[in-house]
Amino acid sequence: MTDFTGRRRMMVDNQVRPSDVTKYPIIEALLSVERENFVPHALREAAYLGENLPLAEDRVLLEPRTLAKMLDAVDIQGSDLVLDLGCGMGYSSAVIARMAEAVVAVEDNKAMVGEAETLLAEAGAVNAVVELAALADGAPQHGPYDVITVQGAVETVPQAILDQLKEGGRMVAIFAEGQLGTVRVGHKIKGQMSWRFSFNASAPVLAGFEREVAFTL
Repeated sequence: MTDFTGRRRMMVDNQVRPSDVTKYPIIEALLSVERENFVPHALREAAYLGENLPLAEDRVLLEPRTLAKMLDAVDIQGSDLVLDLGCGMGYSSAVIARMAEAVVAVEDNKAMVGEAETLLAEAGAVNAVVELAALADGAPQHGPYDVITVQGAVETVPQAILDQLKEGGRMVAIFAEGQLGTVRVGHKIKGQMSWRFSFNASAPVLAGFEREVAFTL
């Protein structure tokens, strides 16, 4: 029988802590949430590898290091309401739910919404709700949010999402730049976003977050 508890500990000790992520709430959440339950059954044995895992077409579960460093960079507090875009089967939301006051997870894949609802309930994440919606629409009915996290890459962030962030709120996303990507944290100051570089990572660009291509004659 696979020792997933041991693998979780190794994930934290070998992938997360060496990446300078040491905040107790993040470490506690990563050690507590059973990552192997939030991937397709065929990938359970691969759940703790240091790489993105495919969930659906152009959708991945971010590698542990990337997710941990994103959560560290955006500095979620126990009083925060968090919008988690592209939650997949719910792993990121389960982790965030242990750190924040509440999390609203948005997913556009109906099958994964059903999986996320079931798995979050089984994980005891009573402060998490899952909404079926276009990722670029977010969930304005529950906002505004203290923090917005994006579980995939973006080329641009729609204004509809930025409008759901509170004044003084924070957002973290992977910005796609060719084959590479940079994680940036944005702060909303006087209605405008101020972004700063955090670290390098990569993931597929999420639907609705592509840059519009301008055609010229």
